[in-house]
Amino acid sequence: MSEVKVYFRHLKLHLLSGLEYKGWWLMILQVMLTCVLDPLGTVLMFMRFGSIGPWSVERILLIYAIAVTSFGLAESLCRGFDYFPYNMIRDGGFDRLLLRPRSLITQTAASFFHIHRLSRPFAGIIVMLWCLTRQGIPATPQNVALIILALAGGFLTYSGVFIMTSGISIFTVKAIDWIIVFTNASYQVTRIPHEYMPAILKHLFTFLMPMLIVSYYPASVVCGWGEPLWKGLLALPAGCVFLAAAVLVWRHGVRHYQSTGS
Repeated sequence: MSEVKVYFRHLKLHLLSGLEYKGWWLMILQVMLTCVLDPLGTVLMFMRFGSIGPWSVERILLIYAIAVTSFGLAESLCRGFDYFPYNMIRDGGFDRLLLRPRSLITQTAASFFHIHRLSRPFAGIIVMLWCLTRQGIPATPQNVALIILALAGGFLTYSGVFIMTSGISIFTVKAIDWIIVFTNASYQVTRIPHEYMPAILKHLFTFLMPMLIVSYYPASVVCGWGEPLWKGLLALPAGCVFLAAAVLVWRHGVRHYQSTGS
């Protein structure tokens, strides 16, 4: 419980310092505009060519919105791990964290927080509600629970990606550009209808990184696209397993960390 208090105390300080800049609301609008315009190409394509079999624009955007919201939550609340390879390893900032009697995961996760990043999950939730409303999906307790579990599982999955990347960066320092495959590229993949997705992508984002488990399957169960209920409930367990594996990679990296010196 004390680690949770420390984490939110750090986030509060970052938030208050960010609000000192007069143009903070412009940054929020800029990110919000980017998030809204990002799926515009998908919308225009469906307006021009119509649905792809049973796949309407509402179906595609619902899966996409779940993935984007999950990514946005992890990007906002674990921003420190996203910046870790650049601002902790290369400049020696991680040495200071090692001297403090607090959890390294807590300190690293809370080391950065940018208020404008909250625009992404906010926009994703709006798109999600629009898609559900357009499809006439009722807000039953089961549907609400499935969406919440999907977002929680997605948050843990993306947080795991950032934590795993940080652990690997202790060894590679700079060679981490590949991580975009599991961050921005992973939620872009959700725009592809499930039946038409290449097998290699389907297996990669199901068994290696459970992106489809935390986005497609919950959406399918909520909207009645044919998947059984138990698949929709896998989102949170899959996220926990992936996060646990990421923490092991992180701890292995920390054990082999060598101080940058003075």
